[in-house]
Amino acid sequence: MSKTITIDPVTRVEGHGRVTIHLDDKGKVDETYFHIVEFRGFERFIQGHPYWQAPNLVQRLCGICPVSHHLAAAKAIDQLVGIDPKDLTTGATKLRRLLHYAQIFQSHALHFFYLASPDLLFGMDAPPEKRNVVGVAVENRDLAVKGITMRKFGQELIKALAGKKIHGTLAVPGGVYKALKAEERDYFLKGEEIPNIDTMIKWSREMVDFMKEYHSKNREFLNTFAAFPSGHLGTVKPDGALELYDGKLRAIDAMGAITLPDVNSDDYLEYFSEAVAKWSYMKFPYLKKVGREKGWNRVGPLARLNICDYIPTPYAEKARQEYFDFTGSNVNNSTMYSHWARLIETLHCAELMKELLFDPDILNDEDLVRTGEERQVGIGIIEAPRGTLTHHYEVDDKGMIVRCNLIVSTTHNNDAMNEAVRWVADKVISREKTITEGMLNQVEVAIRAYDPCLSCATQAMGKMPLKAELYDHEGSLIEEKYKN
Repeated sequence: MSKTITIDPVTRVEGHGRVTIHLDDKGKVDETYFHIVEFRGFERFIQGHPYWQAPNLVQRLCGICPVSHHLAAAKAIDQLVGIDPKDLTTGATKLRRLLHYAQIFQSHALHFFYLASPDLLFGMDAPPEKRNVVGVAVENRDLAVKGITMRKFGQELIKALAGKKIHGTLAVPGGVYKALKAEERDYFLKGEEIPNIDTMIKWSREMVDFMKEYHSKNREFLNTFAAFPSGHLGTVKPDGALELYDGKLRAIDAMGAITLPDVNSDDYLEYFSEAVAKWSYMKFPYLKKVGREKGWNRVGPLARLNICDYIPTPYAEKARQEYFDFTGSNVNNSTMYSHWARLIETLHCAELMKELLFDPDILNDEDLVRTGEERQVGIGIIEAPRGTLTHHYEVDDKGMIVRCNLIVSTTHNNDAMNEAVRWVADKVISREKTITEGMLNQVEVAIRAYDPCLSCATQAMGKMPLKAELYDHEGSLIEEKYKN
């Protein structure tokens, strides 16, 4: 007979998911699945709309990372009006980049301080009612205040650029619709109403140092928890530097060998395919050349640090070097190091934002839009907070969208999250033969390291109940538990 237990509070994973664990006749883990069980389908929903609506429509995929979808779609729509990234005006490019860095900055702050830090500070077996941002505020007020303020800084900058913190508009086909005003820019430099950009850099450096010390104290656990070999994918500049807005696609295997050699993002279809599974609505991208079994890649902060040669801002590059000195390897396959990598990227974005806030081009409201010879295919790829994000549109001769393909960051991490779930099941279920609250949280900790946005990946909406099911070797349901 199955048993159902409801556990509060609401889990700290965004979207809808279910975990099933199948045991063999000896009680050992045979198969595990991380099911994505909700579906809405923006790829079909957007068909029949005029192309110029896409950058605004696709933001409704999610309230967590709307800017990422806005800009990836905008880059694709630029091509439909005949403009490649190199053809955008200098001012338009810098304004889009500023918006992009603000989005990554606030998103990384949200994930680390609100979602991940409770597990790191209190441990995975801490009472559920303590594992939340309120618990962090009670135990470490300074850390919580900094996290909340850092996120606010990024959101306020997004609002200044796009009109709203969520679902705003900056990009239009071939450029942007407005520049910043001097007084808007000065709001982030003077620090009169909100801590200024220099404070954001200072706090980001402190968080990186905090994470380095945490790893020093918990090295064995962090090295081994949900660690497994995989490929890694991201974008880089022509010289191999980390590039978050417009770079070439690079992938490596678990040992660092190149599996995708800095190819143009417009050619992604030549190199990637997407598999499907009957037990999930989320697809499984992989490199055609490597094959389905081993051709999948992790994306996001961990992967981006692995694939780049250096970071082109001084504080973040120093932090990257210390990170790899600590790991003792040029490639890190340990899932829990994602949090340290994410904070290094947070620092990088803070440095980039400062450069742009002092750049006079972001105040120039002339020549913000360009157009060229119209095309019927547009592809836009950027590095969203969670990893490589692809928007691909095809239009008819009237400018109506007839085909849309989205490969969302979390989709790339689908295999990795399933591997992480299997790791936890092997280490916990095989030994305990039951589902405990602590085991559920370990599953979530492993998944949470990828900062998944399951709504984006499946184009679904609503809350995230994580459900875990345990099956015996005959396929009978032994036990199920819910994270409501």
